[in-house]
Amino acid sequence: MSLRARDMSLLLLLIMIYGLDGGEYDHGQVNLTLINKTIVVTISFTSGPTVTVLDNPEQLFCNSMERSCYIECSHLNLPKNYFKENTTFHLQKYNETNGRFHFSINGTSNCTVVDCLPHEVSQFLEIKAKNLNMPKDMRNILNIKRMCRDVIFHEDVLDTYIGVEKKAIHGIINMNFSGPSKTYYEEDLSINVVKINLSTTNDFVQIAAPGVFNFDKVADIQIPLEPFKNEKESKTGIVTYNSDQHLKFKAKNKVFTSKVIRIEVPGRDITNLSNLLNMSFKLDYTNDTSNYNLSCQFYDENGGKTWKTDGCNTTLISDNVVECYCNHMTPFAVLLIDLNDSISKKQWEILSYISYVGCCLSAFFSATTVLSFIFNSNARAEVSSSIHVSLSGALFLLNMSFILNEWAATLTAKEVCVFIAVTIHYSLLCSFTWMAIEALHLYLLLIRVFNIYIKYYMVKLSLIGWGVPAVIVGGLLSVHGIYGTTEMTFSDTNTTNKICWIRDLRVLYGVNISYFTIVFLFNLAILITVSRQIFKLRHEGNRHDKMPVWKDAGTVLGLMCLVGTTWGLAFFASGYTSYPILYLFCILNTMQGFYIFLWMCGTVRKNRARTPHSKTKSTLESSK
Repeated sequence: MSLRARDMSLLLLLIMIYGLDGGEYDHGQVNLTLINKTIVVTISFTSGPTVTVLDNPEQLFCNSMERSCYIECSHLNLPKNYFKENTTFHLQKYNETNGRFHFSINGTSNCTVVDCLPHEVSQFLEIKAKNLNMPKDMRNILNIKRMCRDVIFHEDVLDTYIGVEKKAIHGIINMNFSGPSKTYYEEDLSINVVKINLSTTNDFVQIAAPGVFNFDKVADIQIPLEPFKNEKESKTGIVTYNSDQHLKFKAKNKVFTSKVIRIEVPGRDITNLSNLLNMSFKLDYTNDTSNYNLSCQFYDENGGKTWKTDGCNTTLISDNVVECYCNHMTPFAVLLIDLNDSISKKQWEILSYISYVGCCLSAFFSATTVLSFIFNSNARAEVSSSIHVSLSGALFLLNMSFILNEWAATLTAKEVCVFIAVTIHYSLLCSFTWMAIEALHLYLLLIRVFNIYIKYYMVKLSLIGWGVPAVIVGGLLSVHGIYGTTEMTFSDTNTTNKICWIRDLRVLYGVNISYFTIVFLFNLAILITVSRQIFKLRHEGNRHDKMPVWKDAGTVLGLMCLVGTTWGLAFFASGYTSYPILYLFCILNTMQGFYIFLWMCGTVRKNRARTPHSKTKSTLESSK
């Protein structure tokens, strides 16, 4: 039977609400009914919302005006047989603020209701943190997470909740008890509090991290006595989480193989230990781990609010036991790092240098292409040149934002990283779109030579090239938390590197891969059609008019770069990490702006060498 099931003689949870302001009272009533082991509480006022609460061992649910809410009340003295029939109490509502109101039942029990909105929940947690009443508030804080689950995972609320939960845990640890240790069990976590024996000659004290439901220990912990040598008495708490999603929320691409535990000494942050903290984790991951590295990591509460490996070493003892040695005390867990999807730190550094050099060159030549177009009136008259320049502009924006990526990830201002991530994504989608437009224009010029006039042709292409990506990115930007700082883990060192990018893998693959796949298949089909046309014209042309085969092959190769078929290497780089493919991908695609510059130069040179008898010739023909 759960802890909350044993408390069904309460109206809800135990806590007194302090600081209620006086004012006009709004009268109403509270109806309590027991239906199949579920307490149904209906709170209604003469004016204002109606609140419905369902309380049973499996759930605690609150709804106010078709919106989820959180409710807590002080103890209500009820007769033992009050559930034999429906019970009604009178209530009086005190002052009401946006998203929160207070009322009393029969003048003895005080209650509060908070709408599950980010600002309201965050503010309520901050108020509660100022006056915690243990152990009652430990239960209430856990129920805030349960009843306002979606809001707790809101970025503006999550850090506040974790901080208040930590403060409540410290309150539990500081409670007086007899004996050397005491364990407190809740539905979401257990806390094993141990009094440190400083009279011992040992360098370590052994503590077990208990389970929550089955009471089996999940880890053996050896805590060094080094930080406590100058103290008369000290307490240490070992917290084992059963419901730990709030700590895992920012580690969406990581797999946890053990329970999350937290080691706390109230009022102190213990770091830089010379005698390392030793934790032997019992693994609860049963799948094949041959393609994974096991990694001891900690939740960085004071820094990036994510999981890191700094100061921790990992040793595999057996198939189901991993030892972690760390020089600090924080929340810990053992994670699986996918070797197929990760890259070594050394290879990352080499690829980064290649990418930065390529992006700098590409950005320079893209900017040169745009400037030459602006100051060349003949180029501005050609639709093909306008399309090339638009693609160059998108690539310039992509290269510049990529160069600033890792720098922006190190800044404390999250808005800068979000801006860079949005710019990279927008310019990437714009580049893909303009590659598709290049292919479409090539098809119209070379395959449908006649009747290709389209009114406001370039205006329509610009609306597609710049507008469609703006709609997609704008829609994603409206969803909070899609863009921002994310981390990649290196396979050889288990260390992490911050980048500004899309944080949700479903969006990353669902939008980018599907979008690029459509563009790639479209461009590939047109490239094959155009290539066949080139070699068909070669066979049908006069003998003296034929050009060398290498020139036709060079033209096709140039078109491949122009329409972005080299980006198709991404399909071969997915799944297992292939370094040759990654090197080719970085070299070829970071230099795309340079290829377009060469193409434009070749086009201008050939056009100057010819008599301008036709303005409808294609870019392909003018470059031969």
